[in-house]
Amino acid sequence: MKNQRGFLGKDVPILYSFRRCPYAIRARCALLSSNIEVELREVVLKDKPHEFLKASNTGTVPCLQLKNKIIDESIDIMIWALRKNDPDGWLDMPAEGYRLIDEVEKKFKPNLDKTKYATRYPQNDSKVSKNLAIEYLINLDKKIKGEFLYGEQPKLADIAIFPFVRQFANIDINWFNEFGWQKLQNWLNAFVGSNMFDKSQKKFVKWRPAADPVFFP
Repeated sequence: MKNQRGFLGKDVPILYSFRRCPYAIRARCALLSSNIEVELREVVLKDKPHEFLKASNTGTVPCLQLKNKIIDESIDIMIWALRKNDPDGWLDMPAEGYRLIDEVEKKFKPNLDKTKYATRYPQNDSKVSKNLAIEYLINLDKKIKGEFLYGEQPKLADIAIFPFVRQFANIDINWFNEFGWQKLQNWLNAFVGSNMFDKSQKKFVKWRPAADPVFFP
């Protein structure tokens, strides 16, 4: 039996998401860790539904629709979920972790995009962007203290950063694997090979208003 908010009487937050988006990946990982159920609505970015554009202030995924507010930034979705339930202690990290998260978005992601989508930036030298991205990754590699950034267990910063490193690595995975990182390759593989990542990457069909709700995780 359906109602306006869900199925069989469920009343859960709505997450507008896109499977391959690194911002959406990290939000879904946090929801998995927190074991917070949402109604997942898979958005096709070339055909954004009206309901999504009405909910989202930015028109970008992920977007979490709660009863009384919208959370429109992925890192805010992660923190919201983890403050409700953080069984893996992801929020227990040094303050520097938040600076690293900010850097990956402001310094690394622009150069990642200019490398991966070079044809979109005809006035840009993609080699310069790639070198700047590599420089960032070399510095990140040096910051890994144990298996992860802050020891033997991942923290919020690890989860918030790895989807972007994965996206860069997949531009040329053979090159990435042969570069000679001290720890970065194993760090990335620890996430990409995890059950958490597999669950976060479950495929969903494009959401349509008339469709039965799909719940995640």
